[in-house]
Amino acid sequence: MKQGLLLMAAAALLCGALAGCEAEKAEVSHICGTIEEAFGLEMAPAEVREAMADGTLDERYEQTFCDQKAGVEVWSLMRLDDERSADGMGIVVVKDGVQTPFPDVRHGRQPSARFDEPTQTLWLTCGEMEGTAVNVERLYKIQIGADGSASIVGSIDPYDMQQALLRRLGYSIDGQSISFYDQNQLLCSVTDTVADMGGFDEEPIWIGEQLSYDLSDGKQRIVCLPGLKYVTGLVLNYDAMPTILADVSMDGPTAFSITNITVKE
Repeated sequence: MKQGLLLMAAAALLCGALAGCEAEKAEVSHICGTIEEAFGLEMAPAEVREAMADGTLDERYEQTFCDQKAGVEVWSLMRLDDERSADGMGIVVVKDGVQTPFPDVRHGRQPSARFDEPTQTLWLTCGEMEGTAVNVERLYKIQIGADGSASIVGSIDPYDMQQALLRRLGYSIDGQSISFYDQNQLLCSVTDTVADMGGFDEEPIWIGEQLSYDLSDGKQRIVCLPGLKYVTGLVLNYDAMPTILADVSMDGPTAFSITNITVKE
Protein backbone atom coordinates (compact mmCIF):
# COMPACT_ATOMS: atom_id res chain seq x y z
CA MET A 1 0.00 0.00 0.00
CA LYS A 2 2.80 2.37 0.97
CA GLN A 3 4.65 1.56 -2.24
CA GLY A 4 1.51 2.28 -4.28
CA LEU A 5 1.11 5.67 -2.63
CA LEU A 6 4.75 6.49 -3.41
CA LEU A 7 4.24 5.58 -7.08
CA MET A 8 1.12 7.73 -7.25
CA ALA A 9 2.97 10.64 -5.69
CA ALA A 10 5.86 10.24 -8.15
CA ALA A 11 3.44 10.15 -11.07
CA ALA A 12 1.75 13.29 -9.80
CA LEU A 13 5.10 15.05 -9.54
CA LEU A 14 6.00 13.96 -13.07
CA CYS A 15 2.70 15.22 -14.44
CA GLY A 16 3.21 18.49 -12.61
CA ALA A 17 6.68 18.87 -14.04
CA LEU A 18 5.46 18.14 -17.56
CA ALA A 19 2.62 20.60 -17.12
CA GLY A 20 5.13 23.16 -15.90
CA CYS A 21 7.25 22.59 -19.00
CA GLU A 22 4.23 22.98 -21.26
CA ALA A 23 3.26 26.15 -19.44
CA GLU A 24 6.79 27.47 -19.86
CA LYS A 25 6.68 26.69 -23.60
CA ALA A 26 3.29 28.37 -23.93
CA GLU A 27 4.79 31.63 -22.65
CA VAL A 28 7.16 31.88 -25.62
CA SER A 29 5.62 34.26 -28.17
CA HIS A 30 6.24 34.65 -31.88
CA ILE A 31 8.40 37.49 -33.19
CA CYS A 32 7.08 39.76 -35.98
CA GLY A 33 8.77 40.58 -39.28
CA THR A 34 9.07 44.04 -40.82
CA ILE A 35 9.66 42.79 -44.40
CA GLU A 36 6.22 42.12 -45.88
CA GLU A 37 7.17 40.47 -49.19
CA ALA A 38 10.10 39.20 -51.22
CA PHE A 39 12.38 41.75 -52.84
CA GLY A 40 12.88 39.66 -55.96
CA LEU A 41 15.73 40.29 -58.38
CA GLU A 42 16.13 43.68 -60.02
CA MET A 43 16.89 44.53 -63.62
CA ALA A 44 19.49 47.24 -64.03
CA PRO A 45 18.59 50.36 -66.05
CA ALA A 46 19.86 50.49 -69.61
CA GLU A 47 22.40 53.19 -68.72
CA VAL A 48 24.06 50.85 -66.19
CA ARG A 49 24.42 48.15 -68.83
CA GLU A 50 25.80 50.68 -71.29
CA ALA A 51 28.36 51.95 -68.76
CA MET A 52 29.60 48.41 -68.10
CA ALA A 53 29.65 47.30 -71.74
CA ASP A 54 33.21 48.39 -72.54
CA GLY A 55 34.74 46.35 -69.68
CA THR A 56 37.02 49.17 -68.54
CA LEU A 57 37.56 49.15 -64.77
CA ASP A 58 38.37 52.85 -64.44
CA GLU A 59 37.66 55.54 -61.87
CA ARG A 60 33.91 54.86 -62.13
CA TYR A 61 34.48 51.66 -60.16
CA GLU A 62 35.52 50.92 -56.60
CA GLN A 63 37.35 47.74 -55.63
CA THR A 64 35.21 45.81 -53.17
CA PHE A 65 37.39 42.74 -52.72
CA CYS A 66 40.82 41.49 -53.74
CA ASP A 67 42.44 38.10 -53.09
CA GLN A 68 45.78 38.50 -54.85
CA LYS A 69 46.91 34.94 -54.21
CA ALA A 70 43.76 33.48 -55.78
CA GLY A 71 43.59 36.14 -58.49
CA VAL A 72 40.02 37.12 -57.58
CA GLU A 73 38.64 40.65 -57.47
CA VAL A 74 35.23 42.26 -57.13
CA TRP A 75 34.54 45.77 -58.44
CA SER A 76 31.43 47.89 -57.78
CA LEU A 77 30.18 50.42 -60.31
CA MET A 78 29.81 53.68 -58.37
CA ARG A 79 28.92 56.17 -61.11
CA LEU A 80 28.01 56.21 -64.78
CA ASP A 81 30.05 59.34 -65.46
CA ASP A 82 31.16 62.49 -63.65
CA GLU A 83 27.58 63.67 -63.19
CA ARG A 84 25.45 60.53 -62.75
CA SER A 85 25.39 57.94 -59.98
CA ALA A 86 24.95 54.23 -60.68
CA ASP A 87 22.46 54.07 -57.76
CA GLY A 88 24.24 51.09 -56.25
CA MET A 89 23.81 48.79 -59.27
CA GLY A 90 26.44 46.72 -61.06
CA ILE A 91 29.42 44.59 -60.03
CA VAL A 92 32.24 42.92 -61.95
CA VAL A 93 33.90 39.69 -60.81
CA VAL A 94 37.45 39.18 -62.07
CA LYS A 95 39.37 35.90 -61.97
CA ASP A 96 42.92 35.93 -63.39
CA GLY A 97 41.99 38.83 -65.65
CA VAL A 98 38.73 37.30 -66.91
CA GLN A 99 35.87 39.70 -66.26
CA THR A 100 32.24 38.73 -65.64
CA PRO A 101 29.85 41.69 -65.32
CA PHE A 102 26.67 41.46 -63.25
CA PRO A 103 24.77 44.70 -63.93
CA ASP A 104 21.63 43.44 -62.14
CA VAL A 105 23.32 43.02 -58.75
CA ARG A 106 22.63 45.83 -56.30
CA HIS A 107 25.85 46.13 -54.32
CA GLY A 108 24.76 48.90 -51.96
CA ARG A 109 27.10 50.94 -49.81
CA GLN A 110 29.29 48.37 -48.09
CA PRO A 111 29.42 45.05 -49.95
CA SER A 112 31.80 42.38 -48.68
CA ALA A 113 33.15 39.13 -50.08
CA ARG A 114 35.11 35.97 -49.28
CA PHE A 115 36.65 33.53 -51.73
CA ASP A 116 36.81 29.82 -50.91
CA GLU A 117 39.63 28.56 -53.12
CA PRO A 118 39.11 24.77 -52.69
CA THR A 119 35.56 25.01 -54.04
CA GLN A 120 36.20 28.08 -56.25
CA THR A 121 33.23 29.76 -54.59
CA LEU A 122 32.89 33.50 -54.08
CA TRP A 123 30.52 34.58 -51.32
CA LEU A 124 29.24 38.12 -51.74
CA THR A 125 26.98 40.22 -49.51
CA CYS A 126 25.18 43.21 -51.00
CA GLY A 127 22.95 45.90 -49.54
CA GLU A 128 19.32 45.33 -50.59
CA MET A 129 17.88 48.10 -48.42
CA GLU A 130 19.81 50.72 -46.47
CA GLY A 131 18.95 53.79 -44.44
CA THR A 132 18.79 55.18 -40.92
CA ALA A 133 18.81 52.14 -38.57
CA VAL A 134 18.17 49.91 -41.62
CA ASN A 135 20.73 47.49 -43.06
CA VAL A 136 19.28 44.62 -45.09
CA GLU A 137 21.62 42.45 -47.15
CA ARG A 138 21.30 39.70 -49.76
CA LEU A 139 23.82 36.85 -49.84
CA TYR A 140 25.11 35.66 -53.22
CA LYS A 141 26.91 32.41 -54.00
CA ILE A 142 29.05 32.81 -57.11
CA GLN A 143 30.86 29.91 -58.78
CA ILE A 144 34.11 30.44 -60.65
CA GLY A 145 34.54 28.19 -63.69
CA ALA A 146 37.70 26.56 -65.05
CA ASP A 147 37.96 29.33 -67.67
CA GLY A 148 37.80 32.07 -65.03
CA SER A 149 34.23 33.10 -65.78
CA ALA A 150 31.77 33.58 -62.91
CA SER A 151 28.12 32.63 -62.52
CA ILE A 152 25.60 33.27 -59.76
CA VAL A 153 24.40 29.88 -58.53
CA GLY A 154 22.34 31.08 -55.59
CA SER A 155 21.11 34.04 -53.58
CA ILE A 156 18.98 34.50 -50.48
CA ASP A 157 16.17 37.03 -50.60
CA PRO A 158 16.06 38.93 -47.27
CA TYR A 159 12.37 38.12 -46.89
CA ASP A 160 13.09 34.39 -47.09
CA MET A 161 15.85 34.72 -44.49
CA GLN A 162 13.53 36.70 -42.22
CA GLN A 163 10.87 34.00 -42.47
CA ALA A 164 13.40 31.24 -41.72
CA LEU A 165 14.47 33.08 -38.58
CA LEU A 166 10.85 33.71 -37.54
CA ARG A 167 10.23 29.97 -37.64
CA ARG A 168 13.00 29.46 -35.10
CA LEU A 169 13.00 32.50 -32.82
CA GLY A 170 10.66 33.45 -30.00
CA TYR A 171 10.58 35.66 -26.91
CA SER A 172 9.02 36.06 -23.48
CA ILE A 173 8.72 39.15 -21.27
CA ASP A 174 8.80 39.37 -17.49
CA GLY A 175 8.60 43.00 -16.38
CA GLN A 176 11.50 44.74 -18.13
CA SER A 177 13.36 41.49 -18.79
CA ILE A 178 13.14 40.08 -22.33
CA SER A 179 14.24 36.50 -23.05
CA PHE A 180 14.99 35.19 -26.53
CA TYR A 181 14.60 31.56 -27.57
CA ASP A 182 15.53 29.24 -30.40
CA GLN A 183 12.70 26.72 -30.64
CA ASN A 184 11.98 27.19 -26.91
CA GLN A 185 15.66 26.85 -25.96
CA LEU A 186 16.81 29.94 -24.09
CA LEU A 187 19.39 32.00 -25.99
CA CYS A 188 19.74 34.98 -23.66
CA SER A 189 17.90 37.51 -21.52
CA VAL A 190 18.29 41.29 -21.67
CA THR A 191 16.88 44.14 -19.61
CA ASP A 192 15.25 47.17 -21.20
CA THR A 193 15.72 50.41 -19.24
CA VAL A 194 13.61 52.79 -21.33
CA ALA A 195 10.94 54.30 -19.07
CA ASP A 196 9.41 57.16 -21.06
CA MET A 197 7.87 55.42 -24.12
CA GLY A 198 4.60 54.18 -22.61
CA GLY A 199 5.70 50.59 -22.14
CA PHE A 200 5.98 47.76 -24.65
CA ASP A 201 3.65 47.55 -27.66
CA GLU A 202 1.25 44.60 -27.98
CA GLU A 203 3.69 43.19 -30.58
CA PRO A 204 6.98 44.37 -29.09
CA ILE A 205 9.71 42.33 -30.84
CA TRP A 206 10.43 42.65 -34.56
CA ILE A 207 13.16 41.55 -36.95
CA GLY A 208 13.85 42.51 -40.57
CA GLU A 209 15.40 45.98 -40.44
CA GLN A 210 18.81 44.66 -39.41
CA LEU A 211 19.73 41.55 -41.42
CA SER A 212 23.35 41.42 -42.53
CA TYR A 213 26.05 38.78 -43.04
CA ASP A 214 29.40 37.98 -41.48
CA LEU A 215 31.80 36.21 -43.87
CA SER A 216 34.73 35.81 -41.47
CA ASP A 217 36.24 32.58 -40.12
CA GLY A 218 35.72 30.69 -43.37
CA LYS A 219 31.94 30.56 -43.11
CA GLN A 220 28.87 32.69 -43.73
CA ARG A 221 26.62 33.77 -40.87
CA ILE A 222 23.41 35.75 -40.78
CA VAL A 223 23.57 38.61 -38.28
CA CYS A 224 20.14 39.56 -36.95
CA LEU A 225 19.47 42.43 -34.55
CA PRO A 226 15.89 42.40 -33.16
CA GLY A 227 14.15 45.71 -32.58
CA LEU A 228 11.90 46.70 -29.68
CA LYS A 229 8.62 48.53 -30.28
CA TYR A 230 6.99 50.75 -27.67
CA VAL A 231 3.47 52.16 -27.34
CA THR A 232 4.87 55.62 -28.13
CA GLY A 233 7.10 56.13 -31.16
CA LEU A 234 7.16 54.84 -34.71
CA VAL A 235 10.68 53.46 -34.93
CA LEU A 236 12.21 50.34 -33.40
CA ASN A 237 14.76 50.65 -30.61
CA TYR A 238 17.90 48.50 -30.71
CA ASP A 239 19.82 49.76 -27.68
CA ALA A 240 19.40 46.75 -25.36
CA MET A 241 18.84 44.10 -28.01
CA PRO A 242 21.16 41.10 -28.54
CA THR A 243 22.94 40.27 -31.78
CA ILE A 244 21.72 36.87 -32.98
CA LEU A 245 23.96 34.79 -35.25
CA ALA A 246 23.32 31.64 -37.29
CA ASP A 247 25.41 29.63 -39.73
CA VAL A 248 24.07 29.66 -43.28
CA SER A 249 24.48 27.02 -45.98
CA MET A 250 23.09 27.09 -49.52
CA ASP A 251 21.92 24.01 -51.38
CA GLY A 252 20.52 25.50 -54.59
CA PRO A 253 19.49 28.73 -56.34
CA THR A 254 17.20 29.74 -53.46
CA ALA A 255 17.41 26.78 -51.05
CA PHE A 256 19.26 27.39 -47.80
CA SER A 257 19.35 26.34 -44.17
CA ILE A 258 20.32 28.00 -40.90
CA THR A 259 21.98 26.15 -38.02
CA ASN A 260 23.82 26.82 -34.79
CA ILE A 261 21.83 29.86 -33.65
CA THR A 262 23.76 31.73 -30.97
CA VAL A 263 24.05 35.18 -29.44
CA LYS A 264 27.14 37.31 -29.97
CA GLU A 265 28.96 37.86 -26.71
